[in-house]
Parts: sequence; C-alpha cells; structure tokens
Amino acid sequence: MLNESQVEAGKDIQQRTGKTFYFATRLLPERVRHATYVLYAFFRVADEVVDAEETAPPAQQRERLERLRAEALGSAETDDPVLSAFAELRARYGIDADDVNVFIDAMESDIEKDRYESYEELEAYMDGSASAVGRMMTAVMRPDDPEAALPHATALGQAFQMSNFLRDVGEDVVERDRVYLPQTTLDRHDVDTEQLLDLDFDARVADVMRDELRRTESLYRNGVAGIEYLPADCQFPVLLSAVLYADHHRSIRKLDYDTLTTTPELGFGRKLTLLAKTAAYWAVWRDPVAVFKTVSVVPYPDDEELDAEFGPGSTPVGRSRRSGRVSGWLRSLNRWGSD
Repeated sequence: MLNESQVEAGKDIQQRTGKTFYFATRLLPERVRHATYVLYAFFRVADEVVDAEETAPPAQQRERLERLRAEALGSAETDDPVLSAFAELRARYGIDADDVNVFIDAMESDIEKDRYESYEELEAYMDGSASAVGRMMTAVMRPDDPEAALPHATALGQAFQMSNFLRDVGEDVVERDRVYLPQTTLDRHDVDTEQLLDLDFDARVADVMRDELRRTESLYRNGVAGIEYLPADCQFPVLLSAVLYADHHRSIRKLDYDTLTTTPELGFGRKLTLLAKTAAYWAVWRDPVAVFKTVSVVPYPDDEELDAEFGPGSTPVGRSRRSGRVSGWLRSLNRWGSD
C-alpha cells in the first residue's frame, strides 16, 4: 500500500510540472489518482535526467538512467520515495517490465538524438516516451478488457505527446536544440532544419505544422474511440484530458501555426470552461466519442451538418434529448468560452 509521503511526493511533482494533466487527474477515483501521481513523478524524474545536459555529461546521464531502471524494476535498493513507490506500484498492478524498459530506452535516446528522419522513426521513439505511459496508466485502471483498451491508449498517449511537440517547437529548439518535426514532412514543404534553428517562421513552416496537426488529430480520434473500454469511473477524466490537450491545437491555429516564436498556454479559465462544457455533455450522453466530437477542436471528417440545438458537433443517432432547460444550458456553455 502506498503511504501518504509517497503519494504526496508524486502529487507535488505533477502539480508543479504537469498542470494540464494534473487538472484532469484530480477527477480520477482515489484508487487510480494516487497511482497516477506516482507514475507521473517517475516519468518526470527520468525526463529531468535527460534535460540536465548542461549540468551532467552524457555518460553520467546514462548511468543515472540505468540506475533508475534497476530501481524501478526492483532489482536495486533505493531511498528515493518516487522510485520506491513506483517499484511497489509496478509489482502490485503487474505493469509490464517491457514498458518500463522501452520508456527508459526512449529517455536514453534523448541524450544524443535530436532529429527524426521520418514520422515512423518518431513513432518508434514515442512508443517508449508516450505509448508506454498510456499502457502503464491502463494497467492501474484495470479495465475489464485490456486487449481492447490498449491500442487506443497507445494512440492517445502519442496524441498527447504530439500536441506537446507541436506546441513547443520553438522551446525545444532554444532550450534543448531538438527538433521533433519529422524531416520527411519538412522536406515535403521545402523547410530546412536550419530555418527552425534560426526561429525563422514562414508559410512553409505553417504548412508543416498543419500536416502534423492533422496527423495528431487522427490519433485523438483513434484514442478517444477506446475510452469506452476503460472502467466507468475513469472515462470522464481521460476524456477531459483528451479535450484539454487537443485544445492546444486551437491556440496553435490562432497563432497561425507559429509556435517557433511563441509557446501557447492553456489558461486556467479556459480549462474551467472546457471542464464545464465536457461535464455538461457527459451528463446527457455518457458517450466519449459524441462528447469529444462536440466539445473538442478535433474535426471528424464524416461529420454531418451541425445540430442546431446542441451547437457544434453532431447529435449521436438514437440519443434521446433531455428537457429544454438542459438544452439551453448546453447552448449557453457553447457560447461561453468559444473564443
């Protein structure tokens, strides 16, 4: 059983470094929420080793990551509350050691690798840095049919990370000399990596961003389609996480795709707006895909004309409508925060 100090240590790390995810995590049931604090803290501890390139040489970073691997897998003693809590959690929930290994491998690759030739190469990296995270989260949620849930959890983990990459293009260049936009996409639009390193934004870079946003939104559609396989008390928080992360795309488009010179942020007021809207539609429909289509900025290519009563998005076929009072409330929420 996780003790209070272990949970609080993880919670503090998530609250400081993962504000968007923390916002949704608080809505998870306690049995999953406490485990999530521990998982996130472990991910951040490993990530911070890689981001310490200015204070630690590569060999020292690798040594530290290998130590973290051993401590996380329970093959080495540790006095770190985050690592001891994660090792306990991994044993209790049967988190696959392969997912721990592929995650650490991805962190190690960040030490020297800072360019990706193709999306397939980037996807292989994200299998450790993002998809493995989604699979670990699924393990602690304990769905009735893990095999049905896992492919969608993998897609959603990648979608979250791609949204972060697209939001932080300039920040990654300035602070880490890293470019996560695939070279094949850059080549398709005649963008040289040096142009990104010079923070030189133009219409060609906008086209690159537009392509990768579309790719990422396909991952969201795939990921959200599997939320129904999660336990009932976990579905809304995961759905809200998807709505929040995807909303970075709205900010990116409002900047005309320029995240080379500006890093958009999701303000607390906007988060509250999206929470209220998502909760309102969830109360009526209890359908992750229908709510996501209605509340999020992610387009669905097969959408029919907008439903006049419920605002943007289509009303799911066969869904009964509630009272006019509820409908009016939903319409008001659509107008509120629609910037």
